[in-house]
Amino acid sequence: MHELSIVMSILDIARQQMQSQDAMHLEQIELEIGTLAGVEMDAFDFAWEAAVVNTVMEKTKRIVHQIPGKARCLSCGHQYELAQLFDPCPICGEYLNELIQGKELRIKSLVVD
Repeated sequence: MHELSIVMSILDIARQQMQSQDAMHLEQIELEIGTLAGVEMDAFDFAWEAAVVNTVMEKTKRIVHQIPGKARCLSCGHQYELAQLFDPCPICGEYLNELIQGKELRIKSLVVD
């Protein structure tokens, strides 16, 4: 379950930011996770809950924005939503595409106190 290592990395970054700001609490964390990033959200939620128990981040409000997959067909130029990485273009049926979005995995904002 790589979701636990992702959660631990996010929490490490948050702790570093808290230390740099001399903050005692993390009020809110806002994340962007692409639907094609390979993150199983149920496992991510479970890992998050387990990782923050008995820490200063236990009461942190967590906001997760899921970014849908989007690609541009390299044959016809059509932009389309991508449910799976290897979905064909709905216009011409070709599989060669350029990924525009959907693999994001980033901290958008932190609110510390």
